[in-house]
Amino acid sequence: MQNTSSKRMPLLASFFAIFLATILPAAGFPQQLDSWQSDLSPIPSANWNYDTAAHLLERAGFGGMPTQIQTLAEMGAAEAVAYLVRFDASTNSHLSAFDHSGIHDPGLEPFPPSRPATTSLAKETGEALGIRVKPTGNRRLQPVVNKFFYWLRASRLETERVAYWWANRMVSSETPLQEKMALFWHGHYAVNEGKVRDYRKLLNELELFHAMGTGSFRDLMLAVAQDPGMLAFLDAGVNVKGAPNENFAREIMELFTMGVGNYSEGDIREAARAFTGWNFVDLEFVFNEDLHDDGVKTFLGRTGNFDGEDIIDIIMEQPVTAEYIAGKLYRFFVRDNLSPALQSKLGSVFRNADYEISALLETVFLSRDFYSQASVGTHIKSPVELAVSTYRKLGLNEAPGVPDFNRSTGALGQTLFRPPTVAGWAGGRSWITPGLLLARGNFARDLLFPDINFIPPDRRNGSREIQSVARRIRDGLDITTATQPSNIGEGQIMAESNMLADRDEDFNTRYGSFRGWQMAIEKVKPIPRHTARLDFSGDILQLELTSTAEVVDYFIERFMRVAPGADARRMLVNFLNEELGTSNIEEAQTYMEDALRMMVHLLLSQPEYQLS
Repeated sequence: MQNTSSKRMPLLASFFAIFLATILPAAGFPQQLDSWQSDLSPIPSANWNYDTAAHLLERAGFGGMPTQIQTLAEMGAAEAVAYLVRFDASTNSHLSAFDHSGIHDPGLEPFPPSRPATTSLAKETGEALGIRVKPTGNRRLQPVVNKFFYWLRASRLETERVAYWWANRMVSSETPLQEKMALFWHGHYAVNEGKVRDYRKLLNELELFHAMGTGSFRDLMLAVAQDPGMLAFLDAGVNVKGAPNENFAREIMELFTMGVGNYSEGDIREAARAFTGWNFVDLEFVFNEDLHDDGVKTFLGRTGNFDGEDIIDIIMEQPVTAEYIAGKLYRFFVRDNLSPALQSKLGSVFRNADYEISALLETVFLSRDFYSQASVGTHIKSPVELAVSTYRKLGLNEAPGVPDFNRSTGALGQTLFRPPTVAGWAGGRSWITPGLLLARGNFARDLLFPDINFIPPDRRNGSREIQSVARRIRDGLDITTATQPSNIGEGQIMAESNMLADRDEDFNTRYGSFRGWQMAIEKVKPIPRHTARLDFSGDILQLELTSTAEVVDYFIERFMRVAPGADARRMLVNFLNEELGTSNIEEAQTYMEDALRMMVHLLLSQPEYQLS
């Protein structure tokens, strides 16, 4: 018998080839739309319909139920675009503010860069992280070390709660573009919790994106440049007069505003001088005048006594800035293939609108180009887009806790607040490999058929080291014995000094890591762990569908923006017939829920479902 694992990779490779072949114009859009590519003039009212409205909601939001799409279709193009772009945030009164666990205290500030820096501070001053050093006794610095590891663990866990809170906003918001823009800016102004190590700074930056994400790009750029999260991530604290650090200035030009090749190394050095003195204290931006280089600088052909805000204003004067940002927004919302001529046009629209993001988005979302065959059904959903759009199309009001949202999207390559680099996520075809296609299907399966053995990942620590320490302490061993390296087996002989007495030392790092995790679990509130509450049978009966073919067609319309081919549709109908034992829905209405879920799992595993 042939080994099943040897069959799997050829099947995955074949599935991957099918997926790549699927990146084609979507059905339902007339052939004359070919001529609309790169045309920024508005879509004619005669061409506005359910399909175009569905495409708009997919890209300007995360998709939705058929009733939501029909509402947009009935508005007309101009009104539908204005409704999404010029949104009224007050309609989200049902959304709650983030519920903090209360894990932070002022003594943690300023948080040291490392454990050695923490213990050195404690030795020098007798106190660190708000904890005094014990005057005598064994492990005098242990409470300080425990507190250091506590905050690392607690901030990470609270960041996962922030991600869940944001996922719930994306699912239930009445202003989906507000959330989609926040997701765009999160990838553009990428900061990572592992470097910032303070969930509050990440939350504040997210709320900044919510508040300013569709307003003035100039104002947003300045706000981000003065945001403590970004300042911490790009090491602004070491950018001082006489020893400028170029990291902050380089990324502002290279990634945030102009793109590579539109400035010189000299421009970077001069900009770094202008940003000296910019720093933060806890959650507040501060300008340290005594650390600022107030000398004359020459930047992008201009000379003067510039500060950081002057640098940003000069960058905004460059035509390439508008083109770069407009192009990046276009690739996020429309398609990757963007000609230099179209990018130049978009840049002109953006500059003429005085960098008003909403004005640019209105032009794009109304344009014929946005609804052309080159644009429709060719965007590969990011893991977060895939998860949130699936939740919304299932009719959920919040993200389920099983499967875990953070682990699900992370397994697919995207974890909120943990971008891989300062450049964010690569996107596009990087989201898809044979293995990731299989994982995307597994995400749908776990959502429709939740794991009954699910263990919340935020309530346990996967580290074998911490698990080993916990087990040994529970067995009654002293700290020194319990924290011996894991490569010393349970039955091996330890050093004589460890056998005779607990070690006399300033602190035990392994115990601090263990105890810090315990303290974090105690204080951080758990993520709710309900499953998705689905009733496909009720949906089918309410719609009075009578045959399995009608049922399959309904779910294709509900979930897919690129319809599967005739063979795939036939496979789904035959599968449902076989599982139900009939094609007559009335005969199967008392037992059809599991079969419907299995069929929807097959549908959501199709290559076409990865596209919007």
